Amino acid sequence: MEKLAIIGCGTMGHSIALSAAWAGIEVKISGVNEQDLATADKGLRNKLTVMVQNELFNEAMAEEIRKRIVFSTSLEEIVREATFIIEVIPENSQMKRELYKEIEAICSKDTVLASNTSGFTPTSLAEEMEYPNRFIVTHFWNPGHLIPLVEVVKGEKTDQVTIERAMNLLNEMNKKPILINKEVPGFIGNRLQYALFREAQSLLDEGVATKEDIDAAVTYSIGRRLPITGPLMTADMGGLDVFSAISNYLFEDLSNESKSGVHLSNLVNQKKFGDKSGEGFYMWDQETSETINAEREKTLIHFLKNDRKE
Repeated sequence: MEKLAIIGCGTMGHSIALSAAWAGIEVKISGVNEQDLATADKGLRNKLTVMVQNELFNEAMAEEIRKRIVFSTSLEEIVREATFIIEVIPENSQMKRELYKEIEAICSKDTVLASNTSGFTPTSLAEEMEYPNRFIVTHFWNPGHLIPLVEVVKGEKTDQVTIERAMNLLNEMNKKPILINKEVPGFIGNRLQYALFREAQSLLDEGVATKEDIDAAVTYSIGRRLPITGPLMTADMGGLDVFSAISNYLFEDLSNESKSGVHLSNLVNQKKFGDKSGEGFYMWDQETSETINAEREKTLIHFLKNDRKE
């Protein structure tokens, strides 16, 4: 079993640590300062409480999971004996590269170094590394402890051993890793997500329907079947001749905008960022935020329970 270390204890960092600890893996996780660690520990315990309430495990198991996670402000203490490191720091490429230099000066040359980046390619991030062959991207999706998918992206110099070790660790963590053989911006998940988001923006900007009805069109149709069949299997089930014919006339009319739509741009310019600012496409007070987040979490837990029955 790998000796796992996670650099960065924000929302994704401690969620990934929770996934590992739930699978029986002991993990060390670093933070910038004691306040950083205290906030992460509180977030971790809140997530454990919700999971107990939803009967994923009992309180005794929750305590065992918590004991498997060690927090520290010392980077050297975290990575010195690690065999697999996951970096989960802010999306700043130079900051990441500087961190990798610091880590390489401490850890063994055989230690796998992975990044949770959602956009930077592994080749670009590893270009200043001494051993780029042991670098790989493992992109977890938020919330990291409930979403099974992890996108594994290899760089130009990533070796096969690194790929296998990453896939093995993620399988041990009960994740659903997929291997991306070709580096493309946004990987797979975000490319699909933003293709849908672009069309939703276009429909809103064109006045085709209200924001509520555009969201409902997804929630109460394709959103119901996507957990079972992805877009390519859905096409198989519907008939490729039908899907081809529709593609041939509909693609010409779909949005091909290369920038954010009018509604989105206006909201951002007005500093209306959504849940975190209190207003976006929708209004967000504390009660609304807590209700929607709880409903989403409950639904994700429902699907996770089904996954674990397979």
